[in-house]
Amino acid sequence: MRGAVLHAPGDVRFETLDDPKILHPTDAIIRTAVTCVCGSDLWPYRGLEPVAGPHPMGHEYVGFVEEVGAEVASVRPGQFVVGSFATSDNTCANCRNGFPSNCLHREFMSTCQADYVRIPNAQGTLVATGEHPDGELWPGLLAVSDVMGTGWWAAEVRPGSTAVVVGDGAVGLCAVIAAKEMGAERIIAMSRHASRQELAREFGATDIVTERGDEGVARIKDLTGGIGADSVLECVGTAQAMRQALHAARPGGSVGFVGVPHDVAVDGQELFFSHVGLRGGPAPVRRYLPDLIDRVLSRRIDPGRVFDLALPLDQVAEGYRAMDERRAVKALLRP
Repeated sequence: MRGAVLHAPGDVRFETLDDPKILHPTDAIIRTAVTCVCGSDLWPYRGLEPVAGPHPMGHEYVGFVEEVGAEVASVRPGQFVVGSFATSDNTCANCRNGFPSNCLHREFMSTCQADYVRIPNAQGTLVATGEHPDGELWPGLLAVSDVMGTGWWAAEVRPGSTAVVVGDGAVGLCAVIAAKEMGAERIIAMSRHASRQELAREFGATDIVTERGDEGVARIKDLTGGIGADSVLECVGTAQAMRQALHAARPGGSVGFVGVPHDVAVDGQELFFSHVGLRGGPAPVRRYLPDLIDRVLSRRIDPGRVFDLALPLDQVAEGYRAMDERRAVKALLRP
């Protein structure tokens, strides 16, 4: 088969790889329908995470089941399935408590920008759609496997509340959808890019704030009567984004941080006296899959619109370049 391999920062190659095989009775093999490049893939691509030799890439996927192990009964060959970037058995204590992304048998997917993918813990990880969905719905279902589920996890939002979304990448834009679906009355998107601002508004944003840092916080305070937002959804992962999120929340408000942290440090004393709640981590996507899949299939939401560049899989390197240079929000790859 063919797939993307990161050799060094800035060096993604499309190569011939060994076909995946069933290694454990809990595995499944899927034929990829569509996959994509994620914003978090850019961290190693930019050299901000170590690259220890050639490494297959990709953790978002939807596809057709080709083969299942002896202990997999929840899906069968021929079905169209959606899975999570973090695999889970869906039976351990952490899964039962609602945190499948912290499953005791968790494995993080990292080989999905390829023709075929082995899915560990397939019994608990994969959700079949029933009938094969129309191809035009594949991008939305692909978004559910990570960025839509991650935006949903960031959104600790109550009906009638004010939410602020920090970040206008794919997760941030999906977080706007999540806040809207959860009933936020006011959704303030922090963005400096006109095309992303337009999409944020179409997804439900009521206000746009272009300022960053202290100026951005001041603008949020101006828009909220000097108090701050009920909920802040931090979808970037930088130190500046975290400070901005914590300072934009009102006393008693919450911050959901889902951007993978890089050089982020939280002042415990400041957090203590702010009365701001802080919750984050890898999104428990599997918990949300049945609901979010249904919302996409019923066309209630369309997170697939975050894919503003579509390429053949063999042009995966261009997908990385386009996202790195901010020419694209998110690159869709078709085998």
